[in-house]
Amino acid sequence: MERIIAVDISGRHRHNSRYVMVCAAVSLSVSGGHVKQIHGVNIKPFVSDTPPEVVDVVQMIERTVEGMEGITIVAEEGDLFNQPEWLSNSMFTASFKYPESLSERMGIEIAHHISLSSRNLLLDPRSWELIKDNL
Repeated sequence: MERIIAVDISGRHRHNSRYVMVCAAVSLSVSGGHVKQIHGVNIKPFVSDTPPEVVDVVQMIERTVEGMEGITIVAEEGDLFNQPEWLSNSMFTASFKYPESLSERMGIEIAHHISLSSRNLLLDPRSWELIKDNL
């Protein structure tokens, strides 16, 4: 069984005049084609006036995975602008790779659903009313 941190970023396109992005990281144990256990989830929002570059994405991922347990960070090639894996890996302080197994892809899919849903909540004015009432 392998321990990884699957990561996804939603919102790398302009919304109104800004880039409202959410990075989700899921620490999980995987084996072959199965997700065995989810150990934790971190979600961090990021806002920028300019489109993110590769270095920005690496910083977003590293800030989101801080404090999580996992041997390797796994993210889709597209999240890092289709850079070669060796180049992306060299930018991270932790071990990094693109998904190779079905279970790693499933972990990224879980992170994707979390990042997209979280971003949609951030952009929905109705959710701010719910949050305000529960503070």
